[in-house]
Amino acid sequence: MTFGICLFSCIPAKKEASHSSEMVSQLLFGESYRVIKQAGDWLEIKTDFDQYSCFIHTKQHHPLSEKEHSGLKKVPLTYVSELVQTIFNRTENSHFPVTIGAHLPNYKQGNFQIAAKSFSYEGSFALSNTKKPIKAILDTAFLFLHAPYLWGGRTPFGIDCSGFTQMVYKLNGYVLPRDAYQQVELGEPLSFVEEAEAGDLAFFDNEEGRIVHVGILLNNNEIIHASGSVRIDKFDHYGIFNQQQNRGYTHMLRVIKRLI
Repeated sequence: MTFGICLFSCIPAKKEASHSSEMVSQLLFGESYRVIKQAGDWLEIKTDFDQYSCFIHTKQHHPLSEKEHSGLKKVPLTYVSELVQTIFNRTENSHFPVTIGAHLPNYKQGNFQIAAKSFSYEGSFALSNTKKPIKAILDTAFLFLHAPYLWGGRTPFGIDCSGFTQMVYKLNGYVLPRDAYQQVELGEPLSFVEEAEAGDLAFFDNEEGRIVHVGILLNNNEIIHASGSVRIDKFDHYGIFNQQQNRGYTHMLRVIKRLI
């Protein structure tokens, strides 16, 4: 089996093996994966962090040996916790940007190495084995305010609803699947909206009953979610009400789940 790792700021992950195919996710710097098969100039992969299946172009693939890949799992993951920072590639004597949530494999005292390449990073970071309280989750969510909506996005420069909830929880020690219909399988359902607390996840469905949206509940009957941009809207037992657009409910509530 072949393995790989993202050594770019981010890589678009496609639904199918084509440049014209929709982007369904993104790999951030330092995120590793298994290669399932090759289809022409494309690789079908499964990501290690959330077991998500997608396609990336071979030109953006950086191979890892099985030993190098297994070594990434021996220590807790380290994540960039600033919206945007730079990493110095000491091997190539160059700087490049990374975004919040990027991985720093085997990070120690400002330095880390991936295969034969050496890097250094001097910004703040978070550890995957440190589960933080609700207040930290909300503080992280607010960092993404006004980030534009992007289908498949996972960065402050473009993010979708489930990418937003995944990244917020990731930075606070919790692993969520990539898509909203997968995330709804986690946690304990609440019987009434009145039971909800800040940090709970609210899920919304379409006319066919499919889960198509997710957001993080706040206090004062509000929700923070990615819809057009990461924004705060009013929320009640019917769903989300966008006061700025003044066109009623934009998302209809299906269920509230408590993960913590």
